[in-house]
Amino acid sequence: REAGVRNLERELGSIARKSARKIASGEAETVHVAQSDIREFLGQPKVHPEKKLEDDTVGVSTGMYYTPAGGDIMLVECSVTRGVKEDLVLTGQLGDVMKESARAALTYARTRAELLGIPESRFTGNGMHIHVPAGAVPKEGPSAGIAMAMALVSALSGRAVRHDVAMTGEITLTGRVMPIGGVKEKVLGAQRAGISKIILPAENAGDLEDLPEDVQAASEFILVENLEEVMRAALAGVPEPESTPELTSEAR
Repeated sequence: REAGVRNLERELGSIARKSARKIASGEAETVHVAQSDIREFLGQPKVHPEKKLEDDTVGVSTGMYYTPAGGDIMLVECSVTRGVKEDLVLTGQLGDVMKESARAALTYARTRAELLGIPESRFTGNGMHIHVPAGAVPKEGPSAGIAMAMALVSALSGRAVRHDVAMTGEITLTGRVMPIGGVKEKVLGAQRAGISKIILPAENAGDLEDLPEDVQAASEFILVENLEEVMRAALAGVPEPESTPELTSEAR
């Protein structure tokens, strides 16, 4: 989990020294190190990457983020608190851009409440709290916009977010999904976490060509242009829109 391989070299050196000690002490003539032996040589795991949720959950969506050491997934949690000041609370050491994404998501949910199946009473006398775990890690950038929007809409509407879907994309007040960067790293991080269904902005379609062929074959990509399309792919139980019947020549 680093940009270079310096720490990898150190870990290999540690394994080599412990193996040499076993041979020098007569404990073994040769040492074979298998994956099952790594804990004995190096101790407890130092990195604990996120894994996908076990079940669909109301108010919890799976976003994707990029770091210099590679991509990973992050869980975005939202809860509606009753009987408190009507406000949006954001926690998890979020940067200004992520805070703006969360407020844009709330504005979208308010203006599209009827379409989203959210009773107006859910906004009255209730506060909303969005939290992104790993509070010690600073988080910045607009690419968690649709994940925040889905966690918020899920908490307000009571519809669960699918646990087997990861998503990334910037949003606007009108619900458009804008392109983001780091697609390759984010997709690899989601796949490592066990997620193969990925929602991406339609304008990032060209970035899929940079993915290894085996990753492309093992993943299902859903390219979206607006939050309505994200809802149908990410929320459980959202029906497909009714198709508009084609007009006959007589009707025209």
